[in-house]
Amino acid sequence: MKVLVFHIGPDRYGLPLACIRRVLPLMALKAVPGAPDAVAGLMNLHGSGIPVLDVSRLAGAAAAARQADTRIVLVDYTAPGGTVHGLGLVAERVQGVQDVDDAALAPAGVLAAPFLDRVAGDAQGIVQLVEPDRMLPDALRALLFQDAPP
Repeated sequence: MKVLVFHIGPDRYGLPLACIRRVLPLMALKAVPGAPDAVAGLMNLHGSGIPVLDVSRLAGAAAAARQADTRIVLVDYTAPGGTVHGLGLVAERVQGVQDVDDAALAPAGVLAAPFLDRVAGDAQGIVQLVEPDRMLPDALRALLFQDAPP
């Protein structure tokens, strides 16, 4: 499986390429007053407002550093009812695409965040898969996508 590797703090994570629409440079976002800390803002993509989350904040870490290798990864988020939405993810230290052997993936053993999935080891350490469809708790999904049932 091919994944886009990024970091939350010192740790490596991978988003499956199958769920990624585009990788965009970090851009100015419209603030969303009163939104939870994990909501980085709204981006304007071809006239459509797309909500953007800071993956580091969602994981309980400090906000992603605004560096040259910080990107907005536009993913397909499938709500529980099957509706597909665009969702931007601010990802820090995006390293590029890496192959992860499906046979090497194993349960993490600890799932403190529901969007974290299996892990695989390599010469650089552990990479953990991120599942965008499990990123949003019900209340946050209802805030970001009003057509989605709570």
